[in-house]
Amino acid sequence: MGGGRGEEPLDADETLHLRVDALRADQTMQLRVPPPPEPPAPGGGRAERRRDARAAGRERPTPASAALGAVVRLLAPLAPYARRITPYARRLKPVYPRPGRTGWRRWIPSWRQWIGATLTSFGLLSAFLVTAYAMTDIPENLNSYATQQDNVYFWSDGTPMARTGWVQRQAMPLKDIPPDVRWAVLAAENESFYSDPGISARGITRAVFRTLGQGDTEGGSTITQQYVKNVYLTQNQTISRKFTEAMIALKLDNRMSKDQILEGYLNTSWFGRGSYGIQRAAQAYYGKDVGDLDASEAAMLAGLLKGAGLFDPTLSKANHARAVERWSWILDRMVKIGKLSPRERAKYTEFPEPLKSNPLYNTGAQSDYLVELASQYAKKSGHLTDKQFDLGGYQIYTTFDRKREKALTDAVTKTRKQAGRDNPAAAKNGHYGAASVAADGRILAVYGGPDHRTQGYNESNATTVPAGTAFTPFVYAAGLEHGVHKTRGGPATPVTPDSVYDGDDGVPVTTPEGPYWDRSGKKVAAHNDGGRSYGDISLREAVARSVNTPFMQLGMDTGLDRVRQTAVASGLLSSSMGPQVPALSMGNSTPSAIRMASGYATFAAGGNHTEPYSVRRITRNGSPVALATPRPKRAVGAEVARQVTEALGDSFRTAHPEAAAGRTGVSGKAGTTEKDTAAWYVGTADSVSTAIVVYRIDLAKSLEPLPLKGLAGTSAHSVPYALWSAATGLG
Repeated sequence: MGGGRGEEPLDADETLHLRVDALRADQTMQLRVPPPPEPPAPGGGRAERRRDARAAGRERPTPASAALGAVVRLLAPLAPYARRITPYARRLKPVYPRPGRTGWRRWIPSWRQWIGATLTSFGLLSAFLVTAYAMTDIPENLNSYATQQDNVYFWSDGTPMARTGWVQRQAMPLKDIPPDVRWAVLAAENESFYSDPGISARGITRAVFRTLGQGDTEGGSTITQQYVKNVYLTQNQTISRKFTEAMIALKLDNRMSKDQILEGYLNTSWFGRGSYGIQRAAQAYYGKDVGDLDASEAAMLAGLLKGAGLFDPTLSKANHARAVERWSWILDRMVKIGKLSPRERAKYTEFPEPLKSNPLYNTGAQSDYLVELASQYAKKSGHLTDKQFDLGGYQIYTTFDRKREKALTDAVTKTRKQAGRDNPAAAKNGHYGAASVAADGRILAVYGGPDHRTQGYNESNATTVPAGTAFTPFVYAAGLEHGVHKTRGGPATPVTPDSVYDGDDGVPVTTPEGPYWDRSGKKVAAHNDGGRSYGDISLREAVARSVNTPFMQLGMDTGLDRVRQTAVASGLLSSSMGPQVPALSMGNSTPSAIRMASGYATFAAGGNHTEPYSVRRITRNGSPVALATPRPKRAVGAEVARQVTEALGDSFRTAHPEAAAGRTGVSGKAGTTEKDTAAWYVGTADSVSTAIVVYRIDLAKSLEPLPLKGLAGTSAHSVPYALWSAATGLG
């Protein structure tokens, strides 16, 4: 035995070989000698070792070790199963070349390997699709362009007047779309719509292969998929868009009813001629609403869904041939799926030729002024934001009378042209504002300008020129309503049409304390047109003969605050009222033609004023929109209104006896201004008040009125009166 006493001691971890006699020859027992303990560090004792032990116990595992431990604990229950399938997995593992095979067979996987690969692929694909379905959300925001609609405006008789919006689309509830129209579309596009899950696997596969081979997608989409593409996605022809479309379609099919999807599809699809949706398509191709289509017309429109550029029969002979063939095929498909009887099919032997062009109304020229007024009123009274209104879908039924509008527009257009020939220098900056307002507040017609596309400035709604002496009926009404005060703070003295005032020219304006002095220290005096004097004259006769001076004094006696109050209550805007000085009674206020007509309509309505309005009803996709329609309010007493109307009737008969012969219920008055910057005629016929104003403004420089320079004619041949008589049918 080696390592006896006296020999060198063994090193740590060396092996001690002992031979034992009892063991078989050449067998050796091996013993491992443990290494000796390390000596303690200098100065380290028991306390130091305890501190080291506690520090080691406080050490935390690293994140990597913690994660590894978590994975091990998670997979530990699967270990027994893994051990069981390991032999089978080893058998599925391909060994190439395969032993026991010769030639090319050595490289073909076994049937077990084929089954394993197929099941694995199917499992991975299923897991991918389930994950993709779960992670795909239906977008909350619709494609605003695909769902945007136009707004349609109608005349007072219900016929279309104009439309606005970027696209031609009007959504229709499915209940208002005839079954023949629905099934014509389904027969053409997706006859299994009510039974499919929202996608077509065969169609998607075909589309994918076509995209991979030729770079575009074609066909294969269900109506649900097409609807998703229209309202949620772009038109990009890519595999990723097609896949997203399918996922959203599956979810949408589970969330929405089939009828809801079909309704959305019919209202968002493109049919050509600038039209979106079946309602606009029916109007664009046949000039009728979708509810009036028959099965034959519906089949023609359904054929357009495959591509309006190829199937609009009016574009070319080739298009016509394709359209006829597809129309016939769709009708036959409707018979095949049981949605059209053979007897009904036999009736449709002739192709339903569509209109040559889109008959839908567009805005332009004068109608834009009407649309501007109606849209502003619709948003205000319907409590609609600009964003809501711009999304479209509204049907705005206006108060505008087509015949009155044409008569007014034709009269002003003719006058403009004549002025351009007779007085081109003045006519260059000439403007003609005009409006007709019924006694119940309906705006029946306006003239806003020559063409809204070149002049957006609305001459009928402008508040830039003074009313002049056309304002005096409001002073007269205020005096009759409130009486006059001859002493400061004293009781009011009643005023009647027979009350007498000084009608001379240059009569000083007085207050209870004496003459009225302006800021420059001069006495204020009233003047008549042409400087004429009339002596003492009754108020009714002063209205009839257009004598101004009595009304300037009447305004002071009544109180300028009451004059202002009466004018505003009758329909003039407070923002257009002039300074509260004696000139207020002479029309220093600047009302628009619409407001002047509205004010005179108050007298025709027996003293009740109704705010002028241009929209009587609004619907959105057939559903009514709440509209705050103005109600009449008492402005002046009924007797006062009658007396003012009688005086205005005298004025009309005095100035135009020939036109007044044999006519009743007609009244009116001319209006002039001190500096000849505006000429008016305002009057009422058949309970409709019409205001005409002629003025000059250089819009390129400012809104400051310019002298008329003869543009308004003469007192004997007044242009405003000629236009008024033409607009009211008296000319």
